[in-house]
Amino acid sequence: MFGMGMPELLVILLIALLIFGADKLPGLGRAMGKTISEFKKGMKEGEEEEKVKSIKEEHQEAKK
Repeated sequence: MFGMGMPELLVILLIALLIFGADKLPGLGRAMGKTISEFKKGMKEGEEEEKVKSIKEEHQEAKK
């Protein structure tokens, strides 16, 4: 996982806990999860649009 082990992740979690507090961490995690999900969804849609575009271009070239 990005070259990080368990000790590094625990240090990052501890720092986040100190900065944001225990009551804010679940909300931050949820927001980060939604952000990553939307990013993946956007990437998938972009790939699909690219495939459709290339198929249309191939179809147009075949007509010539």
